[in-house]
Amino acid sequence: MSIGTMFGDIIKSLFKKPATEKYPFERKAEPERLRSKLHWEPEKCTGCMMCVKDCPANALELEVIDRAKKQFVMRYYIDRCTFCDQCVRSCRFDCLHLSNDEWELASLGAVPMTITYGREEDIQFLLDKKANPDNPGGHPECN
Repeated sequence: MSIGTMFGDIIKSLFKKPATEKYPFERKAEPERLRSKLHWEPEKCTGCMMCVKDCPANALELEVIDRAKKQFVMRYYIDRCTFCDQCVRSCRFDCLHLSNDEWELASLGAVPMTITYGREEDIQFLLDKKANPDNPGGHPECN
């Protein structure tokens, strides 16, 4: 590249608008078919675990507390998820959905990005169970 061509490009660039966007101050609308954060509806779930089996990134874990009473807890690892939509397609009961407006999922920390879905008492039961593995205890509603 000759110096004359380079100076010509520099002068042309001085009078052009920048091609970059001023994000986050100026935002465009999200695309209609954008795939982002996963949401789970536990009342529709039967615990078949097809979503967990078909997830290529191992981003889902489903803990079954009591299948008869439909007591489940789901862990969703956002940092593993590839947003491929395979779990949503595999779910026969329409209890998984990928949001199209919650796409800003970046984090400044090095902590794992994990979301735990389920009823509060079921989540607490699993936390207590992990804290005391020697004392299996029972779920208050299962006794």
